[in-house]
Amino acid sequence: MFLDKIQNTIKKFSLLAKADKVIVGVSGGPDSVALCLALQKLKEAWNLKLYVAHLDHGLRAGSGKDVEFVRKLCRNLEIEFFSKKIEVRRFCPVGSLEEAARKARFEFFSALSKKLNADKLALGHNLDDQAETVLMRLIRGAGLSGLSAILPKRDINGLCVIRPLIETSRYEINGFLGKENAAYRSDPTNKEDIFLRNRIRKYLLPLLEKNYNKNIKAVLASLAQVSGQDYLFIEEEARNIFRTIARNKKNVVISLNLNKLKLLPVSLRRMVIRLSIAKVQGDTRRIEFRHLAEIEDLLINRPVLSIVHLPKGLEASKSKSGLDFSIR
Repeated sequence: MFLDKIQNTIKKFSLLAKADKVIVGVSGGPDSVALCLALQKLKEAWNLKLYVAHLDHGLRAGSGKDVEFVRKLCRNLEIEFFSKKIEVRRFCPVGSLEEAARKARFEFFSALSKKLNADKLALGHNLDDQAETVLMRLIRGAGLSGLSAILPKRDINGLCVIRPLIETSRYEINGFLGKENAAYRSDPTNKEDIFLRNRIRKYLLPLLEKNYNKNIKAVLASLAQVSGQDYLFIEEEARNIFRTIARNKKNVVISLNLNKLKLLPVSLRRMVIRLSIAKVQGDTRRIEFRHLAEIEDLLINRPVLSIVHLPKGLEASKSKSGLDFSIR
């Protein structure tokens, strides 16, 4: 049963607590609509207070129809609805539109969460999304963090993000929507081959399923789950270490004690470095394994005053006493 599977995921990863106030991010697509309907059905069992949030990025003609669709859905379900429209292209004249849109979404969700004093933000990522993300990360070059892919529960800048559909396949979601006779909106960009995720979905995963392992999606999702559990443990250990070896220095955002950093096991050292990068630029998106390897080489082998240039204007430099991170 669809709802039973979601209940198991919720309990397995402690995604909800009784009487939680939950914002559901609903784009109008099948995954987010299924999530909204499922949480509405589980509302009494968990004594939930639900809200729905929708951000119109202004990227597609007809996006206003998505807003009205979600508004009508909420009216029928008697769920309070919040929406906002922005023009993402205005805020991102250069660089990744996808990244700018993601940032805008989380700023919207975060502000709304504070306004409503909400406990959780629920998003509709599913098992297929998980498998696609793992393959994307492998292709681009990923470490443990990348293989963790989409975590079921994650704190993002103070916002508790949960993904109750993360163990549910797209096939199961479509089956649930069919039984519910539920309408949803389709995003035409999901079919465009210019996006790596779409090419993986349309070509690579079907090839792997047909010729190598028919259960490849579940295998990749399991890899993400195991990696995620290890990642969270190492991250917590690294946070404790970070507090003891990180400091602010003139013209530097974060400086890590060089000698103490060198003494750490490689896995903890890399995690402390990732935490430093996140502290400086807000996240570690676009930081790949090769970047961490180059910082490792800077730390261990390169002379004092050497610099490594990283994405988004970030610099790692080596002084006599510290590994320093700053924005150029």
